[in-house]
Amino acid sequence: MDWKFPFSPGIRRVISIAAVVSLALLWAGDILVLLLVTEPPISPTTWLPVFVTGPAAALALPGTRYSPTFPVRAAGVAALSLTLTCVCLFAPVTGTDIGYLEAFALLCLIIRTLAQVQPTRTMAWTVAALAAGMVMQTLRTRTLDGFIAGSYAVTIMLSLGIAMGCVLRATEARRQRAEQDVRQAERLALARDLHDLIAHHMTGIIVQANAARTVHATAPETVEPALEAIARSGTETLESMRRLVRVLREDNHQPLRPGDLLAELGDLVGEFSRHRPGAPAARLEASAAVRTSRFSPEVEATVLRVVREALTNVLRHAPGEQVTVRLDAATEWLQLTVTNSARPRPADRPAGGRGGFGLIGLRERVEALDGTFRAGATDSGQWEVRAVLPRPVTDAGPAR
Repeated sequence: MDWKFPFSPGIRRVISIAAVVSLALLWAGDILVLLLVTEPPISPTTWLPVFVTGPAAALALPGTRYSPTFPVRAAGVAALSLTLTCVCLFAPVTGTDIGYLEAFALLCLIIRTLAQVQPTRTMAWTVAALAAGMVMQTLRTRTLDGFIAGSYAVTIMLSLGIAMGCVLRATEARRQRAEQDVRQAERLALARDLHDLIAHHMTGIIVQANAARTVHATAPETVEPALEAIARSGTETLESMRRLVRVLREDNHQPLRPGDLLAELGDLVGEFSRHRPGAPAARLEASAAVRTSRFSPEVEATVLRVVREALTNVLRHAPGEQVTVRLDAATEWLQLTVTNSARPRPADRPAGGRGGFGLIGLRERVEALDGTFRAGATDSGQWEVRAVLPRPVTDAGPAR
C-alpha cells in the first residue's frame, strides 16, 4: 500500500519538517540527559539507547532505493530494542537506559506499519514485535514502581498510536475502493458509449442491405457501392465491438449518437468560454490532418470526455487563464492536448488520482483504448492534459 493520501506538496513538506525537528529534539534531549543527569561511570546500556538503538529506529522510518523493505527494517529495530532490554536486565543500574528517541521512533514505526504494510499477517506480527519492544522498555528501570508507571504511560501511547494507524489504514482502504469505483464507472460509461455507437452503425448496415436488395433487380449498378458501404460500416462496428469485450453495461443512461467531432468540440469550448465572461476565450485548434480524417466512434467519445473533464478542472483550479484545446493526427494516432497558461496551485494538484478521481477515470478510459494519458506541469509552467489515442479506422475523407 503506497502513501497516496490527498495531501498537497506544501502539507507534505510541513509534515516532513515537523517529523525531522521532533526526532532531532528528542535526540538532543537524550544527549542532555546522558551528559547532565547521569552520574559517572556511564555503562554501555545507558549510552546505547542514545547513540545506537534510538538513531537506528529513527533511520528505519524513511526508505531509500537500496534499503531493505519497510517490514524488514521495522522487525530489525524491534529485535534490536528487545535485545538491549534483555541486556539491561543483567547490567548494573547506572541510568534510565530508556531513550526518548527510541521510544518515539518505535511508536512512529507502529503507526506506519498499521497504515502501510500489506498483507495483514505481516502487518500484525510486525506491530506485535514493535509493541513488545515498547512495553519491554519499561523493564530497563529494574524497579516495580518504574515498570508500573512506565507501562501505564506506554499503554496510553500505544493505544493512541494504534488508533491513528488504523484510521490511516482505513482511509487508504476507502481511497482505494473509491478509485476502483471510479475505474469501474468509467468502464461502464465507455461500454454505454460503444453500445450506442455500435447500434447506430448496425442500423445503417441493415438499411443499406435492405436498399441493395430492393434495387438489385432494377438498378444492379448501385449494388456494389452499397456493398462497399456495408463492408466499411461492418469493419468500423467490429473495431468498436472489440473495445466492448469484458466491459459491462448499466441501465438508465442517455443514448449517445455519433456526430461531427470538431463541431461538438466547438460547442463544448464555446460553452466553457461563456461560463468565464471576464476571462480570455478558449481556443480550439485542429491540424489539417484532423479536419480531413475520420476516427472511430470510441475515439471521438473519449476525446469529448477528456476535453470536458479537463475544462472542468480549469474552471475549478485556474478559472481566469487562457485555455487552448488542440488536436493533431497522424496515420496511426490522434493526439489531444488541453493547456492552460498557469499551473494549478499545489493544494489543488489533480495528479492522476492523488487530489481527486476525475483524472483517474480519464486515464482508465484512454488506456482501455490502448492509448496513453498524462496530466501535469510542462517545462514552461503551464498545466497540460495530453491523450494520445490509436486510430483503428483509416482515413476515408472528411469527418462526418
